[in-house]
Amino acid sequence: MNELGLVAPFWVIVLIWLAKVVVLAFISGLLAILGVRALDALTPHIPHRERIGEDPVATGLFIGGFFILMGLVIHGAITALTAVTAPIVWYIFDFRTWGLLAVSFVVSLLIGVALFYIMDRLTPRIPFTNIKNSPVAVGIHVFGYLVFFGLILHAALTGPL
Repeated sequence: MNELGLVAPFWVIVLIWLAKVVVLAFISGLLAILGVRALDALTPHIPHRERIGEDPVATGLFIGGFFILMGLVIHGAITALTAVTAPIVWYIFDFRTWGLLAVSFVVSLLIGVALFYIMDRLTPRIPFTNIKNSPVAVGIHVFGYLVFFGLILHAALTGPL
């Protein structure tokens, strides 16, 4: 007779869930680093990483944005649906979730840069590229991007797909 209840012991499910949260957090952290590098490449007239390093306030803003990004990602990974119905390895290395994160990464990066250029064109009296003159302004810009990116990844992790 089949019993109703958990197929695996509860502690095994918790360990699998924790492993998935850690893996997703590290992947998202790497995506954040790639996102800042890509932002440098897509907006070459604003050297983000170089300017942020010139001022401790800008560095603090970058770190704050990174912590908010990681908090959103960890929250998304923790609250994501956890149903161990496949072999353990395939649960942790869920390429559907990873693919969704990758697509969210690319889309958020392109949307963020596109909106930056569109708003710059729509507001000619506010030259957005002047932020390159101040490390703090660049830090605030990247802080906002990291928070935006964290929200996109959070949505990808908690989405119904």
